Amino acid sequence: MTAAVISRNDGAIAWVKLNRPERLNAMNRQLVDELAEALVRAEADEAIRVVILHGEGRAFCSGDDLRDLDAQTSSEAATQAWVEAIQNITLQIMQSRKIVIAAVHGWCVGGALEWAINCDFRLFADNTRWFFPEVSYGLFVTGGVTALLTKQVGPQVAKELMILGERHDARKAVEVGIAWKLVPEAELLDEARKLALKIAERPTGAVSDIKHAINEGFHSSLAEAMSLETKATVSGFLSPEAQARAKEF
Repeated sequence: MTAAVISRNDGAIAWVKLNRPERLNAMNRQLVDELAEALVRAEADEAIRVVILHGEGRAFCSGDDLRDLDAQTSSEAATQAWVEAIQNITLQIMQSRKIVIAAVHGWCVGGALEWAINCDFRLFADNTRWFFPEVSYGLFVTGGVTALLTKQVGPQVAKELMILGERHDARKAVEVGIAWKLVPEAELLDEARKLALKIAERPTGAVSDIKHAINEGFHSSLAEAMSLETKATVSGFLSPEAQARAKEF
């Protein structure tokens, strides 16, 4: 079986690559589980200071793999387990003692966009296209973004992005504050590495403490938001309307 996530260490950097390019790195159970394992390994390795999350091929990640969704939502228990596995990635990223950089290119959709928002720094390539499709499917967002994104961009813009679900380019991501920096696609990974090395030069404890102080102070309602999201997302996946719409894609 081909690995859905490939990780390698480069000094103080752990490169974690989503590796389902034939499906635009869409999220299935294998990818989510292997990503969780890669993040656990990086967290346990004292030599690693920074994690760079990126995608193979033409996309960062195109969100849920709708062809695989029936298997993940065959029952309420299965759906609960699937949503919790997705939400666990958010907790791993945001509770990590490492700085996590998202190096985003191509499509960045739904749950993948939510994971990117969870990261400490977000570099977007100039060819990035992103949107929240969930509401159009009758579903709900994850990743704590009902709290995180609202505080970053304001309630009106957050509602625009999540309710209308329109597709946006990389420049829009910078304008609303989702992307930290916009770079040419050919320079994306080099720029991510430069940033990672700059961070790695700083004292480990201070960097980690600042990350957590900011996250706890700014995102104080993360746990509550994720709990509400999980309940709403499970309900959405199990709704006849969402299941019917998923089969259209």
